[in-house]
Amino acid sequence: MVDFLAENNLCGQAILRIVSCGNAIIAELLRLSEFIPGVFRLKDKADQQKYGDIIFDFSYFKGPETCEGKLEAKPELLDLDEEFRENNIEILTRFYLAFQSVHKYIVDLNRYLDDLNEGIYIQQTLETVLLNEDGKQLLCEALYLYGVMLLVIDQKIEGEVRERMLVSYYRYSAARSSADSNLDDICKLLRSTGYSSQPGAKRPPNYPESYFSRVPISETFISMVIGRLRSDDIYNQVISIYMGITVNLAEAWEPYKAAKTALNYTLDLSNVKEQASRYAAVTERVHTQVQQFLKEGCLREELVLDNIPKLLNCLRDCNVAIRWLMLHTADTACDPNNKRLRQIKDQILADSRYRPRILFQLLLDTAQFEFILKEMFKQMLSEKQTKWENYKKEGSERMTELADVFSGVKPLTRVEKNENLQAWFREISKQIMSLNYDDSTAAGRKTVQLIQALEEVQEFHQLETNLQVCQFLADTRKFLHQMIRTINIKEEVLISMQIVGDLSYAWQLIDSFTSIMQESIRVSPSMVTKLRATFLKLASALDLPLLRINQANSPDLLSVSQYYSGELVSYVRKVLQIIPESMFTSLLKIIKLQTHDIIEVPTRLDKDKLRDYAQLGPRYEVAKLTHAISIFTEGILMMKTTLVGIIKVDPKQLLEDGIRKELVKRVALALHRGLIFNPRAKPSELMPKLKEMAATMDGFHRSFEYIQDYVNIYGLKIWQEEVSRIINYNVEQECNNFLRTKVQDWQSIYQSTHIPIPKFTPVDESVTFIGRLCREILRITDPKITCYVDQMNTWYDVKTHQEVTNSRLFSEIQDTLGTFGLNGLDRLLCFMIVKELQNFLSMFQKNILRDRTVQDTLKALMNAVSPLKGIITNSNKVYSAAIAKTQKIWTAYLDSIMKVGQMQILRRQMTNELNFSCRFDSKHLAAALENLNKAILADIEAHYQNPSLPYPKEDNTLLYEITAYLEAAGIHNPLNKIYITTKRLPYFPTVNFLFLISQFPKLQYNRNLGVVCKRPADQIDWLPLVLGLLTLLKQFHSRYTEQFLALIGQFIRSMMEQCTSQKIPEMPADVVGALMFLEDYIRYTKLPRKVVEAHVPSFIFDEFRTVL
Repeated sequence: MVDFLAENNLCGQAILRIVSCGNAIIAELLRLSEFIPGVFRLKDKADQQKYGDIIFDFSYFKGPETCEGKLEAKPELLDLDEEFRENNIEILTRFYLAFQSVHKYIVDLNRYLDDLNEGIYIQQTLETVLLNEDGKQLLCEALYLYGVMLLVIDQKIEGEVRERMLVSYYRYSAARSSADSNLDDICKLLRSTGYSSQPGAKRPPNYPESYFSRVPISETFISMVIGRLRSDDIYNQVISIYMGITVNLAEAWEPYKAAKTALNYTLDLSNVKEQASRYAAVTERVHTQVQQFLKEGCLREELVLDNIPKLLNCLRDCNVAIRWLMLHTADTACDPNNKRLRQIKDQILADSRYRPRILFQLLLDTAQFEFILKEMFKQMLSEKQTKWENYKKEGSERMTELADVFSGVKPLTRVEKNENLQAWFREISKQIMSLNYDDSTAAGRKTVQLIQALEEVQEFHQLETNLQVCQFLADTRKFLHQMIRTINIKEEVLISMQIVGDLSYAWQLIDSFTSIMQESIRVSPSMVTKLRATFLKLASALDLPLLRINQANSPDLLSVSQYYSGELVSYVRKVLQIIPESMFTSLLKIIKLQTHDIIEVPTRLDKDKLRDYAQLGPRYEVAKLTHAISIFTEGILMMKTTLVGIIKVDPKQLLEDGIRKELVKRVALALHRGLIFNPRAKPSELMPKLKEMAATMDGFHRSFEYIQDYVNIYGLKIWQEEVSRIINYNVEQECNNFLRTKVQDWQSIYQSTHIPIPKFTPVDESVTFIGRLCREILRITDPKITCYVDQMNTWYDVKTHQEVTNSRLFSEIQDTLGTFGLNGLDRLLCFMIVKELQNFLSMFQKNILRDRTVQDTLKALMNAVSPLKGIITNSNKVYSAAIAKTQKIWTAYLDSIMKVGQMQILRRQMTNELNFSCRFDSKHLAAALENLNKAILADIEAHYQNPSLPYPKEDNTLLYEITAYLEAAGIHNPLNKIYITTKRLPYFPTVNFLFLISQFPKLQYNRNLGVVCKRPADQIDWLPLVLGLLTLLKQFHSRYTEQFLALIGQFIRSMMEQCTSQKIPEMPADVVGALMFLEDYIRYTKLPRKVVEAHVPSFIFDEFRTVL
């Protein structure tokens, strides 16, 4: 009969593929359970208020039209719904495909059973498959895996969350319109069961059988599987069902009368006491045995080969004891609300004399014992044939030499010639050489006979008298014994060890020993080498889910291996993280000593002051702490490079990642705590907190620099990479507030699984410390309460005239957060400007384009001022009338313009600081960037004059990449940036012109300060006003700016004409304001003067300067 798992056995291959697929589905479900978007849980109030109206459970299907109707009635909800779809459709699709594969799995299994019944597989029926060892195993596994899938889904992805995700997927995907979609069946299978994985939660009635029966499975098949299992399996009270998911049968079988009765005999307290006491005794006995075996020099090759059964029994007893104690004493083993189970657990804990540390030590020693034995057996198996052949050769040669001794030819042997013995020994030599390695059974029997023959010849021929002959015979017998031992080294021993040593049941339980492991490492860092064996033992758990996937040659092998190996490596990292944590604790003490206690030694020093600077006490303390750090490092580096599953774990990399993780954790926490501001504080806490933060960061930096040589890492590289990552990630999270399609953590290039950047609960409207810092700067430089003097780069309080802050602020930010921080703030301000400009456009649409009165006023004004080259008679009246009719719209307009202007001033200051530090710290980089920038611009200009010349193609990232460098080096002008794309807006230049002249009456010229407010109550700051308008105009076509300047020119000419005709010698204040605006306009845009002189005669400018 063909082997059931042979490649040409279609029946076997079909069920093998199904089982392989089942293992891959479970891995995918476990992987996805860590990526459930928190919003689907609707746990906190903020999520409920924001998303409660767009996330539905299965009640949606009762009236989809009603739900969609409610959404369509509110445009803001529709917009939020669309944004939510864009951000979550990718992860929802991944979840849906996993859910779909569960349904497909059971459909495929049912189809396979139908095919068996219908005789599709020739000569195979359900009965024959169940009679076959592999067939029975695979059918049982197939059913069991389906149950595991459903339980994993219910434990890891709550029912309500599943429903919300499925409904969202249905609403957002094409599935609702697709006729062949089986979404209905998936929803029926995975609707909420009412089960909760929270401790103490009540079990729903008829659970889980009602859940399992949602897709019917052949009852004949189930009863036959149970029938076959009944005669095979032995049950414990607490069992592991799959990769560490444990179940207490006393709880699980509660609703089933017969099963409960059967189990009650096992759970009788006297029986529990007997079992627990037995395992206590076994634990003590085997632990002593293992410790004895682990003593240096005990596990030698001869001892191992002579005692294989004894060693295997000891190993089996150890593993059985560990398994029983671990499962029955685990916290998950019983529901704390169930009095009977609590009583049983307490009894087990008392009678087994359970001590977590002792159990952990047994696990550690067993793993070490197992590891040594496995390595020895692997070594012996690889050398088995070579050694056997060597022993055979040695034995044969000894016999040939003995034959020569009895020939009487050899001198000095003093042995008489004996032809019979000579012939006999030659024959024995030939017999030894004829032994065949491949026929181990016959060779074994023959070897035993040869040993007996050699013992007999010594007795019958009185050869004992000659010590030399005796020695030869003893040596040969020894070699023959070694041949028997060597031929008995079988691979079955390794397989037995693998089965006996399975630790998959502890895949999750092992976490309860983490604190013990970490404490042991902290006390003795060399403990890491012992833990290596435990981690490798845990890695053997991967064999369970991978076996069938491998047998089926499934492409899922790599992804499933990567998932479980990744989980295990994460656990190894978690345990070993105690080393970087302990290092940093010592490092903080070093920082404190270096910053506060140890005085820096000057370059020149008086001899009599030498004692003062010696400071032997603090320096000894630093040396002691440094030594402790290097000991910790040594501990982790002693662990050899290890293959955990399919991931290679390099201890040096592990140490570096651990140090990075701890650094990130501490720096992120320091930034989060250090940059929280009280908006009511007078004066602002900004500068003191930045100074404090700079000192903290400098402390980290200095100590890191100090320690790098002792732990053999590139301190500066790690520092720069990690600090930049923290800041860039926080900037990205803050900018998410302004983005429609948000960057999720798993999409972020800055976030990492191994070295995660922690997220903190927001303390105000900002998400991160970068947002808080930015909003605090905006608050204290608010143009409503401050006046910015450009020549001084300083903000002054409008009321008290005291300095609020100056350009030193940006140097302080550079000192605290580095270039990344300043550049990140700059990026955040860009997003804020975009948001402000978008708000401005919607306000323009609402207040101006939809207001009939304003429209008519603008139309009348345009008629009055046409043509723009001319002069308006009675100009004062024309302009005043227009301003009066549009008065109500200017407050919001002014707010928006000033906010943009304020942010542009901040961006200019940051650009200057970045450029200065780049030229100072990296002059070659600055020069290279400037030259490259000029060269690219020259090429682009040349291309526009002659299109045959080259230009960067669309897929060329050069321009995008160089921009990032230029912005980081401050080689750009924020005022020239296009922030938003715009459409044509009617009356746009006219509205801006009218807005500008409406503000002139509130302003006056001051010789020392430039243009300032007449009254502090008016709250206008000149430069934010100018730069805000300039930025706004920059977003539109240049003809709008041209028209705007023409309107100002006409205003100046008309007002001057009116003054001349009325013989007023003074230049009107409004004209001074308009000319000041034009002066500042060309100054900040760096445009030539002729641009404004096209609209205003140069003599007016000359006269204006005399006024100044």
